[in-house]
Amino acid sequence: MNSQFNNIGIVTRPQTPMIESVVNELITFLIDEGLNIYIDAVAPLDFTSRPLSDQKYCHIINKEKMGQLCDLVIVLGGDGTLLSVARELAPHRVPLIGVHQGHLGFLTQVPRAQMVQELAGMLRGNYTPEERIMLETSVLCDNQETAHSLALNDVVLSRGGLGQMIEFEVFINGEFVYTQRSDGLIVSTPTGSTAYALAAGGPILQPTLQAFSLVPICPQSLSNRPIAVCDTSEIEIMITKGNDVRVHFDGQAFYDLETLDRLRIRRYRNALRILHPVDYQYFKTLRQKLHWGDQLV
Repeated sequence: MNSQFNNIGIVTRPQTPMIESVVNELITFLIDEGLNIYIDAVAPLDFTSRPLSDQKYCHIINKEKMGQLCDLVIVLGGDGTLLSVARELAPHRVPLIGVHQGHLGFLTQVPRAQMVQELAGMLRGNYTPEERIMLETSVLCDNQETAHSLALNDVVLSRGGLGQMIEFEVFINGEFVYTQRSDGLIVSTPTGSTAYALAAGGPILQPTLQAFSLVPICPQSLSNRPIAVCDTSEIEIMITKGNDVRVHFDGQAFYDLETLDRLRIRRYRNALRILHPVDYQYFKTLRQKLHWGDQLV
């Protein structure tokens, strides 16, 4: 194969039923094409069942190292698996291909049944690339950074286990916007606009739109509505009252906050590059996943 990529990473969701057979099928295809393979160490794979000749092509590594070693990473799982990989690869600008093994599959567009056929074309350059902006967040306590994280979908400020509303102030580019009393606030990228933000009443943002949305979670005042801001904006949130407050990153990592702690949120310097099949259409995906009506004429 005259592939654009020579070093291919494979990441899986281990709990997926029959995932080992899918991994083996993918490995066999990539080895037949003479490509180097880097497999996530947590992937459910028994190498004793494979020929010894495969060993020189296959390398078991931690997912955190894939950005340094791979030209491309293939994710076998759902959107959640891809989100976790995206945060690891973002500093290295390594593109991703998602093979759908989950539920909704907004990001993982390659169907499992056509995996080998689709990948054969995509590795030769037959794909639709898409750049997705990401969020970078610093947690500040007394003007000192105490935590830092990236997010592809959203950064969510929320109440914890006590169930009490929290109070906070929001600033955009240093300008005071509002004080809010609510269950929290979702700062979403266009990618995350079809996730938690959508369920909370936020707008769907086209993926290539250079913007973020701020979506209140059950605000006490009905006048608190979602707003969209340019992706060059710096968003700052200060906790003014809350005994049990957390910030979540893509729903997969979190950090506990105290009163007067601040979140500083901005666009990350690198966009995530996702490769889709050539017939990928965003609004077709929305129709399928959200069960919108079909075209009548």
